Amino acid sequence: MKYIAYIFVFVALLLCSCGSKGTNGSQSKITADMAFEGVNNYCHKEYDWSVAKDNPDIMYVQMGEETDSAYQVVFRSYTGAFVHFYVNKTSGTTRMVEKVPSLNVEEETGTFKLFDYLEKQ
Repeated sequence: MKYIAYIFVFVALLLCSCGSKGTNGSQSKITADMAFEGVNNYCHKEYDWSVAKDNPDIMYVQMGEETDSAYQVVFRSYTGAFVHFYVNKTSGTTRMVEKVPSLNVEEETGTFKLFDYLEKQ
């Protein structure tokens, strides 16, 4: 009976530990700060910010709405377009949707892994 109890505890611990780590070896729970940092780093790497040198208010990154499963981070381009980044809170997969309000255009523009744009700790 004692061995059955040990086996039960061992199996329970094994099952509880499965799935708690992300592919990068750390906790896979994404925080709002991580979502902002990763998207901000992505935007500064992928977009040309030189046009905002004299007028930094024409380009920015800010937090948007939050749902149970995702954080929204919004990038505003100097062109007036907005890119909405939807960061999955569990996986870190980030979906991008570009919106141009003046033209009433909305388009899915791709995905990336948030962990690729977070500073290594």
